[in-house]
Amino acid sequence: MKIAILTSGGDAPGMNAAVRAVTRKALSLGHEVFGIKYGYKGLLDGCIEPLLARDVGGILEMGGTILRSSRSEEFKSEEFQKKAARNIMERGIDYVFAVGGNGTQTGLHALAMQGVKTIGIPSTIDNDLVGTDMTIGFDTAVNTAVWAIDKIRITATSHERTFIVEVMGRDSGFLALYSGLSCGADTILVPEYEIDLNEVSSRVIKSRDKKKHHHIIVLAEGAGHAKWLALEIAERTGINPYVSILGYIQRGGSPTAFDRLHASKLGSLAIDAAIEGHTDCVVGLIDGKPALTPSNQVIGKLKKPDREMLKLAYQLHD
Repeated sequence: MKIAILTSGGDAPGMNAAVRAVTRKALSLGHEVFGIKYGYKGLLDGCIEPLLARDVGGILEMGGTILRSSRSEEFKSEEFQKKAARNIMERGIDYVFAVGGNGTQTGLHALAMQGVKTIGIPSTIDNDLVGTDMTIGFDTAVNTAVWAIDKIRITATSHERTFIVEVMGRDSGFLALYSGLSCGADTILVPEYEIDLNEVSSRVIKSRDKKKHHHIIVLAEGAGHAKWLALEIAERTGINPYVSILGYIQRGGSPTAFDRLHASKLGSLAIDAAIEGHTDCVVGLIDGKPALTPSNQVIGKLKKPDREMLKLAYQLHD
């Protein structure tokens, strides 16, 4: 069996661990593996090269992706999807694996509709894909955000200030919720649940009245811009919050042990699924057990953070 693997969309720590797991397990079972560089753009351009065991040596601890990534507007059209499928079939490749988030899995499903056998491996720091409890890269991103927020808290306490820390999450609040709860944030704001600016401002006032030495607000970018929120709070309270936007630091860095293990497990599950003949599906772990979810039940859908966790964060704060 010939297997090709690509990484696409936003990079996430642990992608390389997944590529390594797929390559080495497949090779150990007598299969051939090919790497597709630059995602779907590379697939259209024919950037497909063999992957051997040594090609994936020393990448387990590396962030980013050795296969590189890109976004391809062309691939959204059926004409170019057919071209991609031809590139695969002409090389006698039996399966295409794709490591990435919602957009990546949407593209993979489109490829499956052209007759290509596909397996998706979920990877995004947003952790918003259905079909798995945790996506590759999420744990590392949470730990990176926690590392940064802990340092910001030191300055906030030293100067008795209110800080708004904006984390990634255009449509998803998982990163804000998990990092905020882990840091003991005073307020956590996510796009999935409505924001009451008066309540947010009231919490800032209460912290001051309780003689707290800081007030930390963790804001998912999709819930509103940090500078906008600072102005709204200042107008309502007379307190001027300081703003820190973490940005792309959350995507980078060496993957945590959890992400390395998780990516290795999902890569292995993808090989098992291909050997069993499954196609047009996404591998995952749900309640610690292997899961295969049809791609059409994954794409275009978003997991929502547990409201009870948000409630817990406020209970522990109060």
